[in-house]
Amino acid sequence: MTTAPALDAAPSVRTTTMAQALNAALRDAMKADPTVHVMGEDVGQLGGVFRITDGLTAEFGPDRCLDTPLAEAGILGTAVGMAMYGLRPVVEMQFDAFAYPALEQLFSHVAKMRNRTAGKLPLPITIRIPYGGGIGGVEHHSDASEAYYTHTPGLHVVTPATVADAYGLLRASIASDDPVVFLEPKRLYWGKDTWDSAAGVEPIGRAALRRTGRSAVLISYGPSLPVCLEAAEAAKAEGWDLAVLDLRSLVPFDEETVCEVVRSVGRAVVVHEASGFGGAGAEIAARITEKCFHHLAAPVLRVTGFDIPYPPPMLEHHHLPGVDRILDAVARLQWED
Repeated sequence: MTTAPALDAAPSVRTTTMAQALNAALRDAMKADPTVHVMGEDVGQLGGVFRITDGLTAEFGPDRCLDTPLAEAGILGTAVGMAMYGLRPVVEMQFDAFAYPALEQLFSHVAKMRNRTAGKLPLPITIRIPYGGGIGGVEHHSDASEAYYTHTPGLHVVTPATVADAYGLLRASIASDDPVVFLEPKRLYWGKDTWDSAAGVEPIGRAALRRTGRSAVLISYGPSLPVCLEAAEAAKAEGWDLAVLDLRSLVPFDEETVCEVVRSVGRAVVVHEASGFGGAGAEIAARITEKCFHHLAAPVLRVTGFDIPYPPPMLEHHHLPGVDRILDAVARLQWED
């Protein structure tokens, strides 16, 4: 088993966007470890469609940050070979649904190689995928496809919702000896926050309680987290005191923290923008029901995207979970008491 390089975030405090934090994480990882290579469509000279890789080719050269052909299966297959020979490739899939041609490589090789070799051959590959809606994109540009990856044993699945987590979780993902699908909520790319990189890097697999509350807990991740925080603030007008739990990592799943929070309040709503049927929220609700049944005052409810292909931009605000739909679910929790 190989040893992951140490994480060494440069100490500084700054106000920055999530996009800039991701760029800093890539740059710092490449500085710290010469085996880290960034690759994908337009990541080099252009700096990526969302400019996440901006400046990396100029600083590290085209051998370390390289443009690839428009062939996602080939990109990921190449990354498998690179990882087998000691490199740490960071692959960018330009948009969420663009990754689908690479699923065979991901499911058959990336997720299984370590198990297939009895642990002798890890594949330290980080697969960055801008995902989710809210930017006025058409189909193939707005999917929330996390359930495909969470259902595949052998993969870690991570999705940040804050600037600090964007940096810290990406550094941790690149340092991991297991393959990581790193889902970046594209509608949060340009949100700014104060970030202290000296605070340390949280390991993958720990949820974070973003807001305490006594009436119920909203459980979410990635692009839906800010909506949950907005709903929790609006809920005060109804006399509801809502906690908000950010999962941050879907695999590994922090069951201990989730159950601790749910047992303390007795009511839970799971929120995500992916379709509801077979979504990650179904697994989360099932686990809560199994582990916390005798502490629940009402059934675990879900607020999700509808079970339809992603709608046109003019209709996406109806499809994505909003404050009103979340508060409606909370109202039904109270009624069930």
